[in-house]
Amino acid sequence: MMADESILLLLEEVRGKTRRLLDSVSEADARWAPPGLQNTILWHAGHAYLLLEWLTMKALGRTPHLPEDWYELFSWDSHPASIPAAHWPTLAEVIVRLEEQHERMRQVFQRLSEQALSEPAADHPETSIRFAVVHALHDEACHCGEIHFLRKLKRIR
Repeated sequence: MMADESILLLLEEVRGKTRRLLDSVSEADARWAPPGLQNTILWHAGHAYLLLEWLTMKALGRTPHLPEDWYELFSWDSHPASIPAAHWPTLAEVIVRLEEQHERMRQVFQRLSEQALSEPAADHPETSIRFAVVHALHDEACHCGEIHFLRKLKRIR
């Protein structure tokens, strides 16, 4: 069995970019949302974790490994502006989770053969497991753009 090198490379590139973008963000800046928007850098970082976990594990027919309350905080159904500040994890906590997940997902992807990646996703059999993984990592890359944009907005503010 051989792992798909493209999937592994995509994981390294996308998660690496997410981590580099978060390296110099202060806790205060991570929690800032510009007027008219509700998603913060902290939300985008947690959402990246949730996306990769949820889409990949559900496609594999496994239970996503989510910290308590993270679905409510970071999912596509969340409403960050209505969540009290004390309810959020720190950016440092989210970064630790992203790093742990990165290593765990690398191990998961290394065990997936070309054939396994081509199998129908358990939660959406009209698509493949490969599609779910690529979709999750593509979505995280889009959220990197949002993090980058929020950093720029904060600097010019």
